[in-house]
Amino acid sequence: MGDMEPLLDRLGRPLETLRVSVTDRCNFRCVYCMPKEVFGRDYAFLERTQLLSLEEIARVVGVFAALGVRTVRITGGEPLVRRNLEHLVELLHEIPGLELALTTNGSLLPQKAEALARAGFDRVTVSLDSVDDATFRALNDVDFPVQRVLDGIDAAAAAGLRVKVNAVVKRGANDDGVVALAERFRGTGHVLRFIEYMDVGHTNGWRLDDVVSADEIVRTIDAAWPLEPLEPARADETARRFGYRDGAGEIGVIASVTQPFCGGCSRARLSAEGRLHTCLFATKGHDVRGPLRLGASGEEHAGLLRGIWSGRTDRYSELRSAETAALPKVEMSYIGG
Repeated sequence: MGDMEPLLDRLGRPLETLRVSVTDRCNFRCVYCMPKEVFGRDYAFLERTQLLSLEEIARVVGVFAALGVRTVRITGGEPLVRRNLEHLVELLHEIPGLELALTTNGSLLPQKAEALARAGFDRVTVSLDSVDDATFRALNDVDFPVQRVLDGIDAAAAAGLRVKVNAVVKRGANDDGVVALAERFRGTGHVLRFIEYMDVGHTNGWRLDDVVSADEIVRTIDAAWPLEPLEPARADETARRFGYRDGAGEIGVIASVTQPFCGGCSRARLSAEGRLHTCLFATKGHDVRGPLRLGASGEEHAGLLRGIWSGRTDRYSELRSAETAALPKVEMSYIGG
């Protein structure tokens, strides 16, 4: 297919990062993401035939890489419940110039981390909203103990994977555990990132009162261990970074509610059934699976993706209002966050 020119959207943002959901299923029922009252026993998850095969994913990623993507993050649902995920990583590892990352709830990392590292992952982000066991069990709503996730983080680090830990902070749910989270990961070499809570689909009655702002989180931690701001590592970085003044590492805060960062967004999202979403809050996606299964060539697929991205104007978070908040949005568990 040959080298291609860098691809920019209508606001001049390059396509550099691709998040690939490999399943819409998860073994947790986190109350802000997949609550049991919605994702119960009768919930209709995608059938296996609807999912992109591992080989189809690798082919599409190859086209994205030619268009300028340099980071591919595997997501879900919970991606580690997808069978033979290691084979997908091996296929992606053969594509030159890609950094391969994984986002996971960490529950299956103790037994899978070493194989995932051997297959070609470079780093892993583990979602962990509390280090208090009772709070964590309540949030995941399947009574899963926090220690097993902490064991997974240790296993990933032992396997040579770089580790980040993401914590969604919701007022009244886990905001009283911010300092404990910071204390747990200070000095470990792992980067802890706090994320402002937002509703992205299924729940009703989302309120700004639920949001603990990034500034409040920083003030809380700074009161325990003084912080200093750090320069962004890259132009499209989503987190504001702060270093501990005593040299014990850093934290990040992702302020998608109070300080949107659409202006630097270089991320596309591919759903498990092969729909391309150009924004986390997109109301619909573009069909990639159909042309793929009809035998579209690499050049034809590149043309399709170029057309989608070059017409992109998304900046939902910057335009958020009562009207946009009421629009239908895809589930986080479907699009991969």
